[in-house]
Amino acid sequence: MYGDENFNENNQKDNVVRVAVGSDHGGFVSKEILKKYLAVLGYKVFDLGTFSDDSVDYPDYAVKVAQSVASGETDRGIMIDGAGIGSSMVCNKIRGIRAALCYDVKTVKNSRLHNNANVLTLGGPLHTPDELCEMVKVWLQTRFEGGRHWTRINKMMAVERG
Repeated sequence: MYGDENFNENNQKDNVVRVAVGSDHGGFVSKEILKKYLAVLGYKVFDLGTFSDDSVDYPDYAVKVAQSVASGETDRGIMIDGAGIGSSMVCNKIRGIRAALCYDVKTVKNSRLHNNANVLTLGGPLHTPDELCEMVKVWLQTRFEGGRHWTRINKMMAVERG
């Protein structure tokens, strides 16, 4: 979807309604908090697992979140594990995904303004519930700046196409 053509101001997707969320066991508690918060904000939340704090492998859930966004089933995705690093790596293997590991509001804004990130990865245990909620809210509400950044996004996606 996003990786197959050049994008510009006329065809960007900023109306976020459907949000995929996923986690491994290390991010499960944070995911549950964010699910409730996102519902209060009016988003339609697609919980792609895991559904307990039993040990699981984060790649299984990161792929589900990334594929949901890449297919257009959801508008954006949020994946939470212990540090967010591994999930970011996995999500970025899926064609059309620009996953950003963020750790504060400044990196969250940059990931949207300059990089048009469509998946956010977070280290759940590294943040308080209030920090997580604020970062996710800002990420979902920040519009891509466009302009000079379109050239960079198109170059980034061209690398993916080979």
